[in-house]
Amino acid sequence: MKVWIPLPDTDFDVTEVAVPWAVLRDAGHEPVFATERGETPRCDPLLLSGVILGQLGAEPEPCRLYHELEQDPAFVRPRRWSEVDPAAMDALLLAGGHAPGMRQYLGSEVVQAQVASFFQSGRPVAAICHGVLVAARARGADGRSPLHGRRTTCLPKYMEQAAFYATAWLRGRYYRTYPAYVQDEVTGALAAPSDFVRGPFELFRRGQRDDHGPAFVVEDHTYVSGRWPGDAWLLGERLVERL
Repeated sequence: MKVWIPLPDTDFDVTEVAVPWAVLRDAGHEPVFATERGETPRCDPLLLSGVILGQLGAEPEPCRLYHELEQDPAFVRPRRWSEVDPAAMDALLLAGGHAPGMRQYLGSEVVQAQVASFFQSGRPVAAICHGVLVAARARGADGRSPLHGRRTTCLPKYMEQAAFYATAWLRGRYYRTYPAYVQDEVTGALAAPSDFVRGPFELFRRGQRDDHGPAFVVEDHTYVSGRWPGDAWLLGERLVERL
């Protein structure tokens, strides 16, 4: 089955793309990548080298998977956003990332319109971290976000604040993609504030391929959402289950 993965030209999160890609690939599905102009995308380089003194980057296995992903023809030669027919896709993955290049994708009206159309089809959607913003900003025929009436998680405010305050001395607003916190914007698109589910408090432990203990996702029928890279393995598995 074909899984549509729209991306910006640069700065997407290593783990939130490479891990679900590997899970989908290993399950026999076909990831379909798309960028604005059909150019090969590039991840946030600091997540490969480390944000601060070699720390706060992606873990070794997601980095290894990312380098495998760089050899995938579908990734090297993606489609253009405007060329993707949502009706021809079986599922949608909205990955995240926080560096400035993500705004190209998070703020795209083209992608938002396609995402709104895809949600209406009732087919599986997985969104993680900042990727939930794309769905929150999309608008259906009724003028509401497709998340209106659904339960979801996203990057919690405490995680965004902790990352910003720990790194601002060197990286400035690197961890603050927009003036508004992701959680606040997503919650504003929901039918009720209680439809946002923060999940258990976590700052350091991440779910692994064979250990979902620290991971957390919210499942709402065909829609599944995660908070941060630590949920990527579990999110990928839940998406495969829906396929």
